[in-house]
Amino acid sequence: MYSDNIQISNLTLLNSPSWNVHPVYSRIEDSYIVSGDDCIAVKSGWDEYGISFGMPTKQLVIRRLTCISPYSAAIALGSEMSGGIEDLRAEDITAIHTESGVRIKTARGRGGFVKDIYVKGMTLHTMKWVFWMTGNYKAHADNHYDPNALPVIQGINYRDIMADNVSMAARLEGIEGDPFTQICISNVTIGMAAKAKKVPWTCTDVEGISSGVSPRPCDQLPDQGPEKITACDFPAEPLSIDRVVLKSCTYRMKYT
Repeated sequence: MYSDNIQISNLTLLNSPSWNVHPVYSRIEDSYIVSGDDCIAVKSGWDEYGISFGMPTKQLVIRRLTCISPYSAAIALGSEMSGGIEDLRAEDITAIHTESGVRIKTARGRGGFVKDIYVKGMTLHTMKWVFWMTGNYKAHADNHYDPNALPVIQGINYRDIMADNVSMAARLEGIEGDPFTQICISNVTIGMAAKAKKVPWTCTDVEGISSGVSPRPCDQLPDQGPEKITACDFPAEPLSIDRVVLKSCTYRMKYT
């Protein structure tokens, strides 16, 4: 934490009992991860502690990730998101035998926000869910949280996704009285598994649009027609982290 100009690269980590690498406010790229939990978990503080600290995770870049995680997500946002998560950009993601692609986890008492999330270019093989959002993730740090602290989930954008052997396309569950809004899903083709669920989409307390999505999304995400296939645009302007030039180094053993 509170560090500048730190680079971790060309490193292999095996059999960690918990988190392998825990960077704070940074960029993640060119990674191959096999995990018993989320391959990448984006967080920003838990309940009243995250709210009071008030430092959002923002302008995070994730690109060229390959993930295998049979029981969790390729990228998870939350559940500790009480300080806020904003302007996350993920692209060129491959997930194999992974429970879900991008998962958003929150609940009453979390407060905070997850907004302006941009994901494009995902290739997914053998998934339980492609899209999963839940406002009912009830774990709390202690009993001091404010049950009236409602999270704001808005501006969630997914585009250019190909998936096959999927059990269920999406499970989108907002919070009653606090819906997840401005969801945009565009240019998505999901191949369902032979024993897939009969209803591929379930949606409650969510609002948004879709375009060029198969199988057809739930009524809460009405199709805007083929002319809107460019919906959910990925931001064109670069972030400051994109201008950082990564360094390479070598070492040589000296024998005497």
